[in-house]
Amino acid sequence: MSKLNPSIKYNIGIGFLLSVWIFLFAFIIRPFDDGTLNFNGWLLISSGFSLGAFLSYLALTLFQKSVYQKTLKWNLNFEITSLLFFILLYLLFTYVYYKSSIINGGYTFYEFFSIIFIKTIIILIPIVVLARRYLIKLIPIKEDVLIIKGENKLDILKIKKSELIGISNAQNYVEIFFVQNNELSSKLIRTSLKKIQEELDFLIQIHRSHLINPSHFKSWKNQNTITLTLLELPVSKNYKENLSFI
Repeated sequence: MSKLNPSIKYNIGIGFLLSVWIFLFAFIIRPFDDGTLNFNGWLLISSGFSLGAFLSYLALTLFQKSVYQKTLKWNLNFEITSLLFFILLYLLFTYVYYKSSIINGGYTFYEFFSIIFIKTIIILIPIVVLARRYLIKLIPIKEDVLIIKGENKLDILKIKKSELIGISNAQNYVEIFFVQNNELSSKLIRTSLKKIQEELDFLIQIHRSHLINPSHFKSWKNQNTITLTLLELPVSKNYKENLSFI
C-alpha cells in the first residue's frame, strides 16, 4: 500500500461497518457460546464488542492521520503497525468490558484471548484490510489548477497546469498562452514576467521575454526556435542550457 486515505468521514464509515459486522457476528453466530449466556447477555456482549470495534478504529483513524500529516507517505510497515495498533486497542477495550460488572466474565486474560478474542479478530481483520484497500479508490483525484493573478482585480486566470503552454512579456503585461478546447488561447494580465516566474517555479525561461511549460515542448524547429503545443517561441543563446535536459 503506497497511499492512505486520511479522510475522517470515510474512515468513520469503515468503523461503523466493522461495528455492525461484529454485532451481527457475535449475536447471531455466537462463536464462543459456552451455554451460560442468555438473550440479554448476548445482546450486551455483542453491543460491547461492536462499540469497541468502532472506538478502536476511530482511535486508529486519528493516529494514522497524525502520522500521515507528518510523514506525507505511507508504506507496508506503517500499514502493519496501524493494524497491530487497532488489534491492541480492541483487545484492551473488549477485555476490560468483558471483566466489567456489565458482563462479569470469568475467563482469565489468556483464556479470553485464546477462546474469545482470537476468533473475533480472525473474522474482523480481513474486513478491515479489504475496506482500507477500497478506501484508497475513494481518494478524489486532484487536478493541478493554477490561479494567475495580476495587479487589477479583474486580472485573473484559472487554468489547469497541463493547459498552460507558455508566458511572454508584453511591456507592462504578460501574455499567457494556454490550450482550450484543443485550440490556442491567450490572455493579457498586468504583472511582470519575474513575478510569474517566482510564483510558478516549474516554468523554464528560454528567453528574457519568454517562459514555457516544459511538458509542452515538441521539438527544435531550428537552432533558435522551439515548437511547443500550437505555438513557436524563440530561444536566446543565454538560455539554451535551460533546455539541455529535454
